[in-house]
Amino acid sequence: METEPCDAMHSKSQVKATLRLGTESYSVQATKGSSLSEQLVSLKEESMAVLKDFITKHNVPQDVPDESLEASSDDDDDDEKPQVKTKKREC
Repeated sequence: METEPCDAMHSKSQVKATLRLGTESYSVQATKGSSLSEQLVSLKEESMAVLKDFITKHNVPQDVPDESLEASSDDDDDDEKPQVKTKKREC
């Protein structure tokens, strides 16, 4: 493993990631921050942007009618608890 002086480490990004989403692969690198924690925050923001774009690109709207929601709201009257019969013990 190569070691670098501290000055050289801070001048470049220490945080990189590769996201594999299905058959696609995305490389993400921290673009902001001088400390490791700032670079991690930057990497998180970049990763979330990639994920958002991927989901938006691959999201296929499904034409599902809202009948199930309407039916469940009509059945609100049936939510009464059934009466439970208790057995009495004979001694």
